[in-house]
Amino acid sequence: MNAPIEFYFDFSSPYGYLAACRAAHVEHATGRGLEFKPYLLGAVFKATGRQPLKNHPLVWDYARHDVTRTARRLNVSLSVPEPFPVVTASACRAFYWVAANDGADAARALAMRLYHAYFVDGANISKTDVVADVVGGDRDAVVAALNDEALKNDLRRRTDEAAARGIFGSPFFIVDGESFWGNDRIDDVIRWANGAW
Repeated sequence: MNAPIEFYFDFSSPYGYLAACRAAHVEHATGRGLEFKPYLLGAVFKATGRQPLKNHPLVWDYARHDVTRTARRLNVSLSVPEPFPVVTASACRAFYWVAANDGADAARALAMRLYHAYFVDGANISKTDVVADVVGGDRDAVVAALNDEALKNDLRRRTDEAAARGIFGSPFFIVDGESFWGNDRIDDVIRWANGAW
């Protein structure tokens, strides 16, 4: 059986959101699972000197138009929220906490709820209490878990590992050691996974 396709993303990335909405398509087209791996793109930006799209006016004007245009083509609801971008540490920690306690499928479902909360409902997922509401259940227990130092350290480690592997954007895919950056590379991800070249 082939290894899953690794899918790195930041919860503040509209292109990451669009790619996540296409996860089932990728899996169906390749016969391989997509392993969700959220990380903190902002931390990698600090290490590389890159800046968020919004910090580049001409690029941001285009990207804002492009993500909404692409969302229409994919029939996906998307509205660029304010504030944008946001720090997604609580969202990432929630993902890995749910994965550890309830499994990968539950964490993946949470990822989609978090993306929807931000890019459809406009909820500020940088706030721990907002993330806890999206997680559901015992809110106080979720907030306590998301503030746990071990979980914070785990996310730092995962983000450092992503950077060490050369991952610098969202979405970012790794297929059998081959890297693909961007929502516009999904067709190439599929072709590579299927041995097309």
